[in-house]
Amino acid sequence: MATLHRVSRLCTRRLAVLSPHIGGFRATRATSIPRPLALPALSWRHSHFHTSSGVLAQLDKTSRNVRKSTENLHRAAEELNAEPAESAQSQSQNAQPENAQPAQPEKGEDKPRWKRPTKEEMLSTATGFYNRMRVRFKWALFRQDRPTNMDDISAFLSWFMVGNIVWIVLGTTTFFSLVLFTMNTVFAQEWIAAKIGNIVSRQTGMSVVFEEAIVPHWKGGVIQFRNVFVSRRPGGGHKARKGSQGEAAALAGEKQHSSQPAQDDDGNYTQFDLTIETVDVTLSFSKYMSGKGILKEVEVKGIRGVVDRNHLRWKRNQDPRKNKNVHKTGDFEIENFKLEDALVSLHQPGRDRPFNVSVFNMELPQLRKHWLFYDLLSANNLSGSYDNSLFTIHPRQIHGVPSSQLNEDKTWKKVSRLRVDKVNIEHLNRGVQGAFGWIVSGNVDLLADLMLPSDTDDYTMSEMMKDVLERWEHTLMRRGRKPGDPVSMPSGSHSDEPLTTSAQAAQAQKYLVLDLRVQLNDVRAAVPLFNTDLNYVNNAMIRPIVAYINSRDTYIPINCRVVKKVDDFAGSWTMYDSGLMDNISEEVYQAFAENVSNDEARHRRMKKVSLWSLQLAAQLLLLSIGTIA
Repeated sequence: MATLHRVSRLCTRRLAVLSPHIGGFRATRATSIPRPLALPALSWRHSHFHTSSGVLAQLDKTSRNVRKSTENLHRAAEELNAEPAESAQSQSQNAQPENAQPAQPEKGEDKPRWKRPTKEEMLSTATGFYNRMRVRFKWALFRQDRPTNMDDISAFLSWFMVGNIVWIVLGTTTFFSLVLFTMNTVFAQEWIAAKIGNIVSRQTGMSVVFEEAIVPHWKGGVIQFRNVFVSRRPGGGHKARKGSQGEAAALAGEKQHSSQPAQDDDGNYTQFDLTIETVDVTLSFSKYMSGKGILKEVEVKGIRGVVDRNHLRWKRNQDPRKNKNVHKTGDFEIENFKLEDALVSLHQPGRDRPFNVSVFNMELPQLRKHWLFYDLLSANNLSGSYDNSLFTIHPRQIHGVPSSQLNEDKTWKKVSRLRVDKVNIEHLNRGVQGAFGWIVSGNVDLLADLMLPSDTDDYTMSEMMKDVLERWEHTLMRRGRKPGDPVSMPSGSHSDEPLTTSAQAAQAQKYLVLDLRVQLNDVRAAVPLFNTDLNYVNNAMIRPIVAYINSRDTYIPINCRVVKKVDDFAGSWTMYDSGLMDNISEEVYQAFAENVSNDEARHRRMKKVSLWSLQLAAQLLLLSIGTIA
């Protein structure tokens, strides 16, 4: 009975809702529209409801009344939709002439649709700030005010994930800066400092201590490290943590004076303790994925400390070229490196006194771990002092010609000038064979023009095709044909002749040329006690060269050219393991030999001139005596 009562109430409520619409239809039409049948008011406590047959009869009657009312409503709606079309058709027929045929409705013409509400209409119906924000948000996403479904949520999540991935790839520094700013708590600062320091320690083998937190520098778009202590000592642990520089220095001193040696660490490497004021870095996720390290740009300011090389030990007759760096995936390749205000005390092995090395300003277009020394020679500008001797690297300048026009033919990537003033000879002659090794005292002025080759990537396809055509023309000329003759080359033909102009330029790009001018000031030389490493030519020239050096009291100018393969700089960090010092010493020896030969030739000429003058004077004297007699 309860179920029957609910069904009856539902039917009565539906008819009550639809009856006003039916009344509205009647007001707009001249003809009468059949109204739905009204349900009889039943008393739910009537006697025949308590029987099953009475219940079924009432349900059947109620369903018939509902069905009839629904049919009447549909019929009224169809008539209302047809009325505007009939009125418009009658008006068009009155306006047309009598002989005109009525216009037929086009096939497939859409019926008038429901008009979508505009943004202003939805905002006018919204009440409150949050409702208006909801309307604006949905209008920006869906262009309508409808409930969100799973497709909308999944699309939004996909857009969020893809957008963050693109943000990490393109704006790695900004992303990590926001992460650091968000996690700006004491625990997060220590955790992030430890993680970043451990990554640096694993790649470089150094211990890192951060005195202050790692903070993003929004104005410069970089991540800044302040008051960093970097140390490399035996038993350093290669761990990073947060603390003061005093604690880090004390810990490094304890490890240095500890009597217990570190396991598998003989200390045969350059050891140092450095404090850095600020380090600004820019990160690149794309470089990290390509195996070139995550660092894109680095700027370092304010370096102080000690570099100790007294612990280095070499085997007898060890070749420095065997100590080159071996390239590994993940070695840093920084695109832009800047260094300002660096001053360290350098302790060299076998030296009684330490000396200072300072860098005032350095700007490198790139700094790669595998090409460290070569990138230092390629500096845009570099200035500093080495044991109170100033040195600079800057673009070469010539009067009347701008620096940008010195290399218009693109033969060289860059032409720089290296200048070193009054460097002590002891920094050049230790462990070096040749003329520099024979000099025991004095100082040297160096002036060199560095001609750096272009990158191999600059050798474009057009240049390659030009080289092929030049080879082809050269082969035709050898066969006695003109280049314009329509002759096809055999498919397997090739020429063993030297490359022509463009090919020679491409081959020259693989070499570094160093035009060196050396001025030896107040130098003294000595014959080495053991000269078993000299051949018979050098052994024959050593004494004349030493005598030539000792005979000059002021200065000795030497001019030479050093041609060095660029591949020899791969993995080299100093001028010794690259072999550049040996090449310079060899060229200086050749220049000394030429100077000695020229000096001996000049002496012979002077003797001949003196003898000729003496003979001429004797002849004049004899002629004078004969005339008097």
